[in-house]
Amino acid sequence: MGDLVDSMLDLMRRLPPMRVEENVASLAAMCPDYAEDLLGTVDQPLKVLTDRATGREYLACDYNRDGESYRSPWSNEYDPPFEDGTVPTAKLRKLEITANEAFDMYREMYYEGGVSSVFLWDLDDGGFAGVVLLKKVMNASSPTEPSGSWDSIHVFEVSERGRQAHYKLTSTIMLQMTNRAVTGRDAKEKEGDDATRAGEVALSGSMTRQEEKDYPVPEQMAHVANTGRMVEEMEIKMRNTLQEVYFGKTRDVVFDLRSVDDLEKARRQRELQKELVGFIKR
Repeated sequence: MGDLVDSMLDLMRRLPPMRVEENVASLAAMCPDYAEDLLGTVDQPLKVLTDRATGREYLACDYNRDGESYRSPWSNEYDPPFEDGTVPTAKLRKLEITANEAFDMYREMYYEGGVSSVFLWDLDDGGFAGVVLLKKVMNASSPTEPSGSWDSIHVFEVSERGRQAHYKLTSTIMLQMTNRAVTGRDAKEKEGDDATRAGEVALSGSMTRQEEKDYPVPEQMAHVANTGRMVEEMEIKMRNTLQEVYFGKTRDVVFDLRSVDDLEKARRQRELQKELVGFIKR
């Protein structure tokens, strides 16, 4: 069992990240006996659903799934209805409601749109765990405009120790971006021809980081502030890493392949630099 699941995970790491949902579905169909193990291990882009009771959107993933139903953080109900679905205790549900309200404001402040959801559940050792989900999609209004999506999955475990608590956070960010470039010649063509002649650059992938911290817990609702602080700091770190390392490296590769400046102008500048160096050495 373990060898087969490891082989499927190894295959997933070699397949295009932009097709992760399609690839997972294909593997699950080929090996239905191990579908649950695969779905619980591979991170997939979050799905946006609508709560029938409140009309509010929420995110669906493996953490709020029970069978084929998903629990809404707003009404605490499953869709499709599932009578025996797992729900948090009354005490934890109160904390879950507060966390959803807090991260909804966080989403509006940092993402200016998108959807957020928080789900909590009890652990056997007396602590509890949860997941903070954030998703933002940018749809292109025309074939030549960029499009993409950002999915954040922050899973945390909390172990209370008196008035202190130990937090373990595992964060995964999935990013997909597509940009179509149109040349001057293509711009004169019809829009349908543009779609076939335009060049397309697609970037996609995921990044996972972990962190553990201890914070004071004077009262139960302090867990919301503590996890919020950790999620905020982690997202800033990971965003900076994406910008400086991944996008920076991609930009360097593109600039090495194709110069933005005129090649003849660059050649004359190099010759002028050589002449100046020669004068200085005399």
